[in-house]
Amino acid sequence: HRDTMSGGAVDAVGPVASTVLVTTTSFQDTPGPHHDTLAAQNWEIIRERGPLSEARMLQLIEQHNITAFICGDDAITSVVLEKAQAKGLKVISKYGIGLDKINLNKATELKIPVLFTPGVNHTTVAEHTFALLLASVRNIVVSVNSTRNGDWTRITGNELWNKSIGVVGLGRIGREVAKRANAFGMSVHGFGRHYFPSSEFLEHCPVQRHTSLEEMVSSVDVLTLHCALSDETKHLLDTQLLSKMKPTAVIVNTARGELVDTTAILEALDSGKLQCYATDVLEKEPPSKDEPLLAHPKVIVTPHIGSRTFESVPRQAMKAVNNLINHLKGSGPVEQANPF
Repeated sequence: HRDTMSGGAVDAVGPVASTVLVTTTSFQDTPGPHHDTLAAQNWEIIRERGPLSEARMLQLIEQHNITAFICGDDAITSVVLEKAQAKGLKVISKYGIGLDKINLNKATELKIPVLFTPGVNHTTVAEHTFALLLASVRNIVVSVNSTRNGDWTRITGNELWNKSIGVVGLGRIGREVAKRANAFGMSVHGFGRHYFPSSEFLEHCPVQRHTSLEEMVSSVDVLTLHCALSDETKHLLDTQLLSKMKPTAVIVNTARGELVDTTAILEALDSGKLQCYATDVLEKEPPSKDEPLLAHPKVIVTPHIGSRTFESVPRQAMKAVNNLINHLKGSGPVEQANPF
């Protein structure tokens, strides 16, 4: 879909960014002030329903002289970046914080700024983490399906109180999860390769620090993932690590599907070595209809909606739009993931 948007806003950037590709569906589908702000710029907007494959990105680049992307989790590979820059790409404004679908090293090499939106969705994702966790330990999905079918199947669940939770990654989202876990009366354990909360934070929200992930997973009842995807963390949860967990453990993933080895997860569930896997993310999104996780009785899958709320989306969207506006104007705050 292609449309030209213009308006009389005083801060309109004008023709500097003549064509902007918008692919994120949350941005497009959710009402908020970001729509009017985008419309106030003198930009031609190309709208697509992402996440887009490399092939579709290349097709659009061939068809249009795109100056900027407002993107979600599209395949922005080295080939895409090279072709796009040759056709006039100047900047990428990522809606969100996950940068693993963008070849950041190549963008930096080509001097293409990659803007992103930290600090706006941590509350929403932390809440969804607990939605998945509670659904797991209290058998919410099975119970609701039972009553919808006219049945009255009563399944005994588990409390969170006095249980232990291991948080992998203690950035903004991980810390928000830790706060909520403490409020539930859980014992909070944490592992982070690059960051651990300050002593001031720990005074109000105790977290037992672990320097070994293997040590932590063997001692917790719940494991929740909040680290970035990288070469180092891909398939972080593999057969070896899963074998160290309690057979009654629950794993929650609201980060990236590639953090876990799906085959290893399925094997652990089927062999009784893992109680439940609750995830908002998959290795391939959207998945094929025969994705085995979707129908597994010990798995809960939501369609990557962890940050998709009426409160969070406008915050992320406004930051993505304002990042782009300010970068093109050369003034105002900008969050750039690859400063150079």
